Amino acid sequence: MDIVFINSLTIETVIGCLNWERKIRQRVILDIEMAVDCQKAAQTDNVVDALNYAAVSQRVVSFVQDSSFKLVETLAERVAEIILAEFTCQHVKIRLKKPGAIPEAQTVGVIIERLKTKP
Repeated sequence: MDIVFINSLTIETVIGCLNWERKIRQRVILDIEMAVDCQKAAQTDNVVDALNYAAVSQRVVSFVQDSSFKLVETLAERVAEIILAEFTCQHVKIRLKKPGAIPEAQTVGVIIERLKTKP
């Protein structure tokens, strides 16, 4: 299996449990790895045979900007669900970082991996 990735996708959203966090937008940074078979795209050299990372990025940015979750875990889970449901990958790994959440740390966050379930 091959990996198509998007690194450091930076988006502003409402995220956090504290009252002040519910009133502001904060940055989250996503690294996304999607397992796909790239052979057909490599053979045809045609974007229609590839996992379109621009379309994935656009969809994720739109969703995250409009979201309002308390937990980074919930946001990461929803992003994984969208990617697996709407795009042709079989596995997704998401690293979601929330910079500035802890003054002593550059960033905090969560890493999740999900497999597409068969219908």
